[in-house]
Amino acid sequence: MFTSERGVVEEWLSEFKTLPETSLPNYATNLKDKSSLVSSLYKVIQEPQSELLEPVCHQLFEFYRSGEEQLLRFTLQFLPELIWCYLTVSASRNVHSSGCIEALLLGVYNLEIVDKQGHSKVLSFTIPSLSKPSVYHEPSSIGSMALTESALSQHGLSKVVYSGPHPQREMLTAQNRFEVLTFLLLCYNAALTYMPSVSLQSLCQICSRICVCGYPRQHVRKYKGVSSRIPVSSGFMVQMLTGIYFALYNGEWDLAQKALDDIIYRAQLELYPEPLLVANAIKASLPHGAIKSNKEGTKCIQVEITPTSSRISRNAVTSMSIRGHRWKRHEQPDNNNDTTELGILVIPEISVTNVSGERTGNGEKGRTLGEIDAQHMQGVQETATDPRAESKGLPEIRRQKSIRKMMEDGINSPGRVQF
Repeated sequence: MFTSERGVVEEWLSEFKTLPETSLPNYATNLKDKSSLVSSLYKVIQEPQSELLEPVCHQLFEFYRSGEEQLLRFTLQFLPELIWCYLTVSASRNVHSSGCIEALLLGVYNLEIVDKQGHSKVLSFTIPSLSKPSVYHEPSSIGSMALTESALSQHGLSKVVYSGPHPQREMLTAQNRFEVLTFLLLCYNAALTYMPSVSLQSLCQICSRICVCGYPRQHVRKYKGVSSRIPVSSGFMVQMLTGIYFALYNGEWDLAQKALDDIIYRAQLELYPEPLLVANAIKASLPHGAIKSNKEGTKCIQVEITPTSSRISRNAVTSMSIRGHRWKRHEQPDNNNDTTELGILVIPEISVTNVSGERTGNGEKGRTLGEIDAQHMQGVQETATDPRAESKGLPEIRRQKSIRKMMEDGINSPGRVQF
């Protein structure tokens, strides 16, 4: 650690001690713009043997319990790095060198599990329903679903998941370690939108290191310093994925994608179903070729907004609709068609049996059909040669009806037996 960086940290420690409470909001607002101070504090945390580590952890805890929102977020941005330092020290069995970091993590945990009145908090989360619209989907775009009566009865119900109450902890042990760390990551993820890019970068890096240390992939990543395996829990890895998912689309695409692959690698080795499910779902939803980078290095996503109305017509095409469309088309007058085609469309009704049901002879049957065909062709020729059919469509239809009536009269000829 350089002398200049050490001087920045010492000035920060002394400045807050002499700060009056009235100027605390202005101090908290200006604190986030001090990038040199943030980088110097990261270096102090990364050196467990540094003599500045204990006063730094003490002041970060004072920030957190001050009640000022900006100071609370300033402490939260160092949480991933603090967790990494604590896990590495615990894996090396050198617990005494991480006493101040452990005290800071326990202090933040005990403050978060209670409200302002000192009562235990119970966190709740409502699982969204696909039947209701949101910023991510429209129910109409999912398609038609067969809804039974039992499904409709549960249509408006929503499932709520609760977390808590959590017990107070006085020290971190191997039994409660990841219960506390998982809850701390949950608090960090709740403030992800306020975290600077340096904090998101730290989150991605420590997630990769935690997952691959002590495994063959550590040599591929070329991580040095810690060679022992760091134990993790399933819930802790799910909380890591929540932060990684946010970092993917907020400027840290490369680091977050590498961390996602390392989490999948570790989850496969540990056979954890929950991290595998969440990680594979995130990886399957990643856009292919939709991420662009500009000169500043920031990332953006190209998405297609769900339309408010369905693009596909939901009117089912049936034989009845086709038949109705056909008759409507034929009833409309068409001046462009030849009159000969109108005559061909007329299909006469032909009876080949007597009314009394007696069978006619072959000769009589052939003679009757021949007379009908001759009369039909004569009617078609008369229709086609009429010059008025080219200018009047509706009179032509009436003329066809009269021809059809004449043909029916021809069927009921005097040769047929009538009763």
